[in-house]
Amino acid sequence: MAKIVIMGAGIAGCSAAYELRSVLGKAHEITVVNATDYFQFVPSNPWVAIGWRERRQTTLPIGKYLARKDIEFIAQAATAVDPEKCNLTLASGEALEFDYLVIATGAKLAFDEIPGLGPEGYTQSICTVEHAERAFSAYTKFLETPGPVVIGAVQGVSCFGPAYEFALLVDTDLRRRKLRDRVPMTFVTSEPYIGHLGLGGVGDSKELLEHEFRQRYIKWITNAKLLKAAPEELEIAEHDRDGKVAHEHKLPSKFTMFIPAFKGVDAVASAKELCNPRGFVNVDQYQRNPRYPYVCALGVGIAIPPAEPTPVPVGVPKTGYMIESMAMAIARNIRDAIAGRAPSAVATWNAVCLADSGDSGIAFMALPQIPPRNVTWAKTGKWVHLAKVAFEKYFLRKMKSGSVAPLYERYVFKALGIELLKQAS
Repeated sequence: MAKIVIMGAGIAGCSAAYELRSVLGKAHEITVVNATDYFQFVPSNPWVAIGWRERRQTTLPIGKYLARKDIEFIAQAATAVDPEKCNLTLASGEALEFDYLVIATGAKLAFDEIPGLGPEGYTQSICTVEHAERAFSAYTKFLETPGPVVIGAVQGVSCFGPAYEFALLVDTDLRRRKLRDRVPMTFVTSEPYIGHLGLGGVGDSKELLEHEFRQRYIKWITNAKLLKAAPEELEIAEHDRDGKVAHEHKLPSKFTMFIPAFKGVDAVASAKELCNPRGFVNVDQYQRNPRYPYVCALGVGIAIPPAEPTPVPVGVPKTGYMIESMAMAIARNIRDAIAGRAPSAVATWNAVCLADSGDSGIAFMALPQIPPRNVTWAKTGKWVHLAKVAFEKYFLRKMKSGSVAPLYERYVFKALGIELLKQAS
């Protein structure tokens, strides 16, 4: 009997756990380790941050649902990974042994890289449900005395979609409250242009997002580095095409939200032979670490080189659809390794993103995620808002039932009626 340990109980970790149980049957032991005792649907955090959702609507006590699939759950942080000894150390000091390790931890939020960045400083975050709740508290206070708002993504960010989504949601929420005329809004991003998304653009993403910002009177600054956040003021360096500082801005802001850059979590980064200098796990085409093939990784915590050079560093996003594809590949390759066969399953690495704006939304699709692509597509409309609301409920329901991947494919491609794009991939 093989012992398989999964680090992380987010979209990546739970998808891998359910998929492994489906592929392996009950002949092998599967254990999920997570720092908290709940699953959080991260795509809902922008809604939480403006009070459109509460934690109870976007989180699940995941242990009992994993148990129904005979998957053990340990609600405890891991502090170190030792791939040589095939064990990881828990916060309690206990060593948990494994035959196969699946790293699905997500990332460490690198607030410390910029003075004043983060909830402990002077900016908000929507990367976790806890941060989103703190952001809503700050937003509620801001509404009492509105003023300038700055939203964006700092240098090195690999997840731009939530920043755009949050900017559009704040605009919609302020309009509903009849306060928008009192709130100048600026979007600040490390991308070389609006709609780059860390992917070199997706279809008409540049034109669509610029149009949305113009219609909503949201100004923007691209090729930007956040130098410092202070109470009600931000220092921004805007760069030219050669990466040289072209202009420095001091922006007033009474409510600020920035997506931070990511790093590998400490427990994984401590095993330097697994990772690149930022602590992200190196993987081959089969999602295995090249040095330790019994260690697999997926999701935000893996190393992917930038899609293209940019004046200010940006990373490549790992979307839910792409992550589920990785989970499916890992499950099949571990099954083959247990049986003594060579790996053969390769993730598709396609990207699908639904960005809600409250009264409308923008959908992006890139097949595959990194260009050149077979399919590239971006559309806008109220249907995107409706689709994301429905998908949130669908995904949480499937998590409770222990349904296996690919949930994104089943819903996004079929429920939205775009089967032809699926076939084109």
